[in-house]
Amino acid sequence: MNTAFLSCRWFCWRRVACQWGLVVAAAGVVSCASSTPTSSAAREILISVKDQKLALMEQGRPVAVYPVSTSKFGLSDTPGSYGTPLGRMKVAQKIGQGAPLGAVFKHRQRTGEVLPPNAPGRDPIVTRILRLTGQERGNARAFARNIYIHGTPEESTIGRPASYGCVRMKSPDVVDLFDRIPNGTQVNITKGRLPGAARLLARRPPAPAGPARSEPPMVARLRPPAAKVPDGQLAAAFGPPVP
Repeated sequence: MNTAFLSCRWFCWRRVACQWGLVVAAAGVVSCASSTPTSSAAREILISVKDQKLALMEQGRPVAVYPVSTSKFGLSDTPGSYGTPLGRMKVAQKIGQGAPLGAVFKHRQRTGEVLPPNAPGRDPIVTRILRLTGQERGNARAFARNIYIHGTPEESTIGRPASYGCVRMKSPDVVDLFDRIPNGTQVNITKGRLPGAARLLARRPPAPAGPARSEPPMVARLRPPAAKVPDGQLAAAFGPPVP
């Protein structure tokens, strides 16, 4: 009888200890997870067809807004439509790291040519490529259709629909965006407008290109002193000085 009683108590204590061990272990896992340094905040790209603008968002707040051009053929994911697909996608490839502004790409490879903005009669892909892959049924063909966010030499058309399906940007803007995001960044192309905070940021005047020129010191604007007139000439003109 005593042996059975002791065995029962041992079983109960062992069970409680195991349960506490699991709790402690779980607490340790949580503690370790909470003490691990977190990575930089996830960023997301929002593209508004209505506004013809791209906003880089961080935790729901805009950190940069750029003018863009979506397709002049409208919105579609149908092959051969040259339309821009809508919906959620992500950046599958980043191409062109280190290439100069205006570097021409064909089949995602540099050709060696470099074009200035608005080069007459030229409309290749330049500077950087962010290749997109669809995440929804309505944009599932985006990767196969070679839908990119990319630079264009036709910078005069930025701000209105002018592309053949891709999202075009000015070369300095696409470099800035390229450097701010990693592969896998979420992209959402929508018919609607950007959030109000992003539209407000887009209306801010650009920062000056360089330091403001200061006015020259006052002494630099003074006329040089007149030549000294000999005392004899002064006396002849005005008479001798009064004692």
